[in-house]
Amino acid sequence: MALTRRDLLRTGALGIVVAGSVEAIAAPVAVAQTRRQAGYGALVDDPAGLLALPKGFSYRVVAEAGVTKLDSGEPTPSDPDGTACFGDRHGFVLVNNHEIGGSEPYRVPALSGLTYDPGAGGGTTNIVVDQSGKRVREYVSLAGTHNNCAGGRTPWDTWLTCEETEQRAGGVYQKDHGYVFEVDPFDHHANQHPVALRFLGRYSHEAVAVDPRGSSIYLTEDANGPHGLYYRWTPPKGFGGGKGALKHLQETAGDNAGRLQAMSCFKGDRHIADLSEATQPGTKYRVKWVDVPDRQAATVSVRKQFADGEVTGSRKLEGAYWGDGGAYFVASFARASDGSVNEHDGQVWFYDPRSETVELKTIFGVNPDPDADTNYDGPDNITVSPDGGLILAEDGDGVQHLVGVTRKGATYPMARNDLNGSEFTGPTFSQDGRILFANIQGPGHVFAITGPWETCR
Repeated sequence: MALTRRDLLRTGALGIVVAGSVEAIAAPVAVAQTRRQAGYGALVDDPAGLLALPKGFSYRVVAEAGVTKLDSGEPTPSDPDGTACFGDRHGFVLVNNHEIGGSEPYRVPALSGLTYDPGAGGGTTNIVVDQSGKRVREYVSLAGTHNNCAGGRTPWDTWLTCEETEQRAGGVYQKDHGYVFEVDPFDHHANQHPVALRFLGRYSHEAVAVDPRGSSIYLTEDANGPHGLYYRWTPPKGFGGGKGALKHLQETAGDNAGRLQAMSCFKGDRHIADLSEATQPGTKYRVKWVDVPDRQAATVSVRKQFADGEVTGSRKLEGAYWGDGGAYFVASFARASDGSVNEHDGQVWFYDPRSETVELKTIFGVNPDPDADTNYDGPDNITVSPDGGLILAEDGDGVQHLVGVTRKGATYPMARNDLNGSEFTGPTFSQDGRILFANIQGPGHVFAITGPWETCR
């Protein structure tokens, strides 16, 4: 069945364009030939020094750390990161992560009933906007978590927010951290008394993708020394997903509910220790799944619990999303200095649960000049654009962009950070495709971008 643009935005079926389009990013000649022709034209310098956009596009600041206010009276927290947009008849709600690790100036306030650990300053806020993207209100939906980086949307329209940390209890921290939490965009009661989904493991979580058919969850780990792993959680028999189901499962079945496993890749009978070994799109590995011995990492980090040759690691495992009946995930970069086999500035992988294989869909060569305004590197978060292409958030070196990719594979600059060198985070479109929400993490801006999306070349 053909998918409309709105279907793409709602279902996140990104593979329809990923497999055919993103590969072109890795081809410098093709990119050089198409960059000037694709997209919406050249970026126009912003007189306010914040966000350069193509002619005809404009932005409004939806939230600004330390400036805008929460319903509870405190300032908007620092470091907006992973974000998802949910719609209703009145407008939209953004669930906005705050990657606060301790030194940031504006913490998520530890409000009664919404706080997991009062010693931690991270969490999520829900930002309500109207149909035009204008801010209506912002309020705390989860507090007392640590270093909330990315996450993932569930098929039942909630947000899974991930703690990118292995912080143990001690000092100001009253509880262990490194977990996933579920946040509801609309139901304030559902967010009361937050529960860590401990059965998903305690490690440096980055992002998740949920299989809508059986509610299996695929998870990335952003870690090094050794590299992070790619995980699959399989629910217990009879689990059907739905709002509140994960929290109920944790409360009733406990820390070992379901099965948590790490990916192990093979080329024939040869084990692949590091995903950076692959240098050509189309490279495919056979996958086995290995049970995690101690998912709570009581004495040893999860990724250190395996013998040599038992699992496959990767530097900077970041974004994750579901599409084409499988799980896409992103590695932002790899360097020889961090122990990687080969160097790159980005990989996009696809895991096919039917064939039990993982395939490299694209690879970015190492950026020779990150300060050049026409060079891109370090893909992190990815979202579908209204024309059926992609918007990639750069988290690399030098100039930072939102990078567009057309359905035919041509790349173009969608936005440039004119404020500083901070990364873009959390790009997500409104359900009607009219508004692109995106963040500059530091010092902390959330933008609503509007314009003539239909004119993309």
